[in-house]
Amino acid sequence: MSDVTRTKNGRPVHHWRRDVVELAALFTAVAVADAVANLIGHGPDGPALLVISAVVLLATAAFHTWWARRHGHAPPKSDTGARPRSPEQQAGPSASPESEGGEGTLWRMRTTVKDEPGSLAALCTALAGHRVDILSLQTHPLGDGTVDEFLLRAPAELAASEITRAVSRAGGTDTWIERADAHDLVDAPTRILGLATRTALDDAELPLALRQLLGRCTIRSLPAPAGGGDRGTDGIAVEGALEDTVMRLRAPEGGVITVERPYLPFTPTEFARARALVELDARLGPRIPRSQDVLTLPQGSAITVRRADPSDLEAAKEMHERCSQRTLTMRYHGPVGDADRYLNHLLSPRFGRTLAVQTASGHIVGLGHLLWDGDETEVALLVEDEWQRRGIGGELLGRLVTMAVEAGCESVYAVTRSSNTGMVAAMRGLGLPLDYQIEEGTLVITARLEATPVSSRLPYDHEEAGQPSVRD
Repeated sequence: MSDVTRTKNGRPVHHWRRDVVELAALFTAVAVADAVANLIGHGPDGPALLVISAVVLLATAAFHTWWARRHGHAPPKSDTGARPRSPEQQAGPSASPESEGGEGTLWRMRTTVKDEPGSLAALCTALAGHRVDILSLQTHPLGDGTVDEFLLRAPAELAASEITRAVSRAGGTDTWIERADAHDLVDAPTRILGLATRTALDDAELPLALRQLLGRCTIRSLPAPAGGGDRGTDGIAVEGALEDTVMRLRAPEGGVITVERPYLPFTPTEFARARALVELDARLGPRIPRSQDVLTLPQGSAITVRRADPSDLEAAKEMHERCSQRTLTMRYHGPVGDADRYLNHLLSPRFGRTLAVQTASGHIVGLGHLLWDGDETEVALLVEDEWQRRGIGGELLGRLVTMAVEAGCESVYAVTRSSNTGMVAAMRGLGLPLDYQIEEGTLVITARLEATPVSSRLPYDHEEAGQPSVRD
């Protein structure tokens, strides 16, 4: 700050040097006036001396006025050497778009800066110059720099390119920015604890937790090689491996979880967080929510909807045997004889979630799958022939889509034959925006989930379920 004028509690605080100068000037003026009075009273040149004294006093007053204007009202200097901004450019609540009734835009931004004093201050000053409010900041130390992750609220009219240009001029490199939403307002420790809790309750949550922890990325699970050993697929050690934009982690069952993010390299901090989630999953072992819903079909039959896992493999194979070739072909789009070998993959919680429909006799008559396909999500249905056209497919699909909404998926897609009118009707029954793509008899229907979430209970929301009716 300035050596002359500072502010404290909103009031000016004057430096002691200014008070000394003013007091000295006052004493000098009194001494001069006394000397002039003595000369005028005892000498012959009194009138001339009086005129000279008046000139000296006027000059002294002019000098004091100049001094006060130059030092008493000078703007304070910034410690960082930045040019002072006008009140309209000051960052803070009073200058935010929201305080003026405008709409702001949330952004997530990452940039790399040199690990030296003042680098972060320069970034913050550049953002403040564009009236960008920093809502949160995380730092990821590197060997020769630091990756700073910001959550920003910017004026609605400010484009992302303008923000990145300002950051680049302030010393940021490898800058990446994307739109954020209200979910990103949760602080990092709270979000990580929430992901750990969900993972602890259900091992099918691990891929989702990793995706939400690391942002937009592709996650794939590779099976364990035959023979086992201390090193897994591709020679990945137990502690995992980090290679720029690819992260490989040893899965609890011995396979490898590959996480890829092409737009920005992973940091050691992100790698440590992901590895901690995988270690938590390994310590807790297999776990599937066992709650279930008992529903009543329009025809009066009672069915149970519950989560399925690999322990249901034999019951699912028996359902395959009771299904017609047409039904299996509609579902698997390939040779009917290969249908059984898909079940190990479909029932594994590492690849998604599966709902099973079970009759009072204990037979599985329907399966619904929500599959994590990289950064996309697929839904698939199979209902035994004798139980079709009873609303089971629509009930399963509604619950699967509700799971996808809860998991933060932006869309789900279904792949079927163009002649599968039952699947088309079930997708249309969701009441969501749909996109259709048809190629050589194969139909891909994509439902966008940014619309109003589907209202449907999950099959494990309550320990004791009642007996609602299945939607027809």
